Amino acid sequence: MKIAVIHESPKVSEASKELLLEIKNRGHTAYYIRPSKLNGEIDNGIQFNYSGKSINLDGGIIRNFGFLITMEQLTKRVDILVEMEKSGITLINPVKSMLLARDKFGSLIKLSKHKIPVPPTALVEDPFEAMRLAEKWGEVVIKPIMGSLGLGAVKASSPDIVFRVAKAILSVNQPVYVQKYVKKPDRDIRAFVVGGRLLGTIYRISPSNWKTNVAQGAMAQMLKPTAEVEEMAIKATEVLGLEYSGIDIVEDEEGGYKILEVNGAPLWKGFMTATNLNPAKYIIDHLISKIKK
Repeated sequence: MKIAVIHESPKVSEASKELLLEIKNRGHTAYYIRPSKLNGEIDNGIQFNYSGKSINLDGGIIRNFGFLITMEQLTKRVDILVEMEKSGITLINPVKSMLLARDKFGSLIKLSKHKIPVPPTALVEDPFEAMRLAEKWGEVVIKPIMGSLGLGAVKASSPDIVFRVAKAILSVNQPVYVQKYVKKPDRDIRAFVVGGRLLGTIYRISPSNWKTNVAQGAMAQMLKPTAEVEEMAIKATEVLGLEYSGIDIVEDEEGGYKILEVNGAPLWKGFMTATNLNPAKYIIDHLISKIKK
């Protein structure tokens, strides 16, 4: 089989390297493909090429469409990947599900409609609205609508500070994503789901930082999940149409578990350290089984 890891970066990430290695370990041909160099041509049907060379794949793992790209660039990359799916190439996660997971607000709307608990959240384009939400909810977190690793997230309780942060975000033509801060222990839960089953869960512990991302210095510790956490993680993954995911869950001191977000291309360094499980192995096994069906 010919299987690609699709990621828009000149430098191959650790997660992509592990996926490529797992493909090769099973005796298949592995490709690393940047969406910016992937092209489609309409000429008696549609053909695909990579930097001008014809390419014929059986499957692929989409990791990234690109960071800080224009709507036009995203449209081009999505159009081609969707056509690849329609041509019979098996891609995980599916393109439309990746787009939904990438949209933090849109994905929370869908989870909420399926009775999956999420924090009060809003998306606005007015600093006075952001200020009003801070007054209503008390402490809030403002973060990029599309982002990862906890980068760019700001916590504030002062409506004036929220107003200032919102104005700065709006000055670069970005909407303001505001979420009520969930009072929780000095940790959150990362659950990893592959192929409709829970691979494992960990605590991400950060006593000195409200951000609990491993990339922000949090410690990872293996966790035996409750049945509720397992059910939430699997249901959230299915609702968003994902084949695998990393789910961020918090223990709300004021009322049970809540999902902060579902990642369609999660990293897993902390998960591997705590569990000795490499998700890349399970992701590739799942993809190969789907290709064979």
